[in-house]
Amino acid sequence: MVKAIGIDPGTKSIDIFGFDDETKKILIDKTILRDEFTKNPKIVLDVLRNLTKSTGKLDVIVGPSGYGITPKRASETEDSEILMATFVSESDIKRRLRILGIRELMFLMKKASDLNIWFTPGVIHLPTVPRFRKAGKIDMGTADKLFSVIIAMKDQAETLKIKYSETSFILIEIGFAYTSAMAVEKGVLVDGIGGTTGNMGYLGMGTMDGELAYAISNSLQDYSRLLLFSGGVSSLAGIDPFSIDIKDFIRKTKVNKKTESAYEAFQEGIIKNVFSLIVSMKELPKEILLSGRFLGISTFRKDIISMLNKRTKPLSINEIRTVKKQSVNVKEAAQGSAILANGIAGGKYKPIVENLKIFESEGTIFDHIYLDKSIVEKIKETFTKNNQL
Repeated sequence: MVKAIGIDPGTKSIDIFGFDDETKKILIDKTILRDEFTKNPKIVLDVLRNLTKSTGKLDVIVGPSGYGITPKRASETEDSEILMATFVSESDIKRRLRILGIRELMFLMKKASDLNIWFTPGVIHLPTVPRFRKAGKIDMGTADKLFSVIIAMKDQAETLKIKYSETSFILIEIGFAYTSAMAVEKGVLVDGIGGTTGNMGYLGMGTMDGELAYAISNSLQDYSRLLLFSGGVSSLAGIDPFSIDIKDFIRKTKVNKKTESAYEAFQEGIIKNVFSLIVSMKELPKEILLSGRFLGISTFRKDIISMLNKRTKPLSINEIRTVKKQSVNVKEAAQGSAILANGIAGGKYKPIVENLKIFESEGTIFDHIYLDKSIVEKIKETFTKNNQL
């Protein structure tokens, strides 16, 4: 019997999911609004401790890990590793950006000796992604994107009745802020497109033109991470994404030309992500799988599956569908995080962890920047210095 808990730090909510692999009982399926969490990150530990009182000892908890940390217990993590995984400028610290809630929670988890909490890697840390694909990258998929890959792998193996080592798919995660994509072949992750390195997401613009980055950095005294959460589909549509529900945005795409154009850009970006990753695979994927907040909207789900079927028809991909999940309240990534926790604890999903070679992860997110050494060292120094604690 393994009691495993996973935590997914989404843009709009912090999701907590847990299960017992013997009884298959769901121990927790809870969402905490991100604003509530940012005000008091300790609320997550309170939830975990209350759960321990009601269900008994929790074997492994996988905590939020930002851009990722090579797998280890939170208590064994260096301060610099947490700072790097949640890297943010001093001016953004003063702004109290939401990522600081994750950083503070990670430091609280490091001190929580009564709970067996683990931090886990992002896509860029995995040895199965060729080194040349990591060149010039930081974001190939944050730690929570790996959570989504894990539930997708479980789903495909069970649906097609194949071994984990035979799974083959492209996973597209369409969240509130970003759209990301990951390619799995023969049960290992071979490439990833992070929310800030791919095509346009709902909030974020995705990959930024280098010339635009140069123009911004020389026009603003303070270049904030907040810019990475703007310039996307909602900006193109001319709407305030925080005052209009995403369901209402989808409705507007059917009656408003400007919103319709933004919606077309949204869908086209998703399709481009798919085709970019097909290049990284030696064989065509068995399926294209979809997850994330937007897939909860039936109109969007039908639209994107229809568009993907149309564009990929010449490739004869078996199926394009959403990832199945057990949870009612939380998104797929939280359930994937709990599956990872189960595997770390030696439970029934240990083969997934082994297949993905998670414990062979290595390096840091700044290891693949091929610029002058002095620039790379300056970046590392800037984002790991003690005054960021």
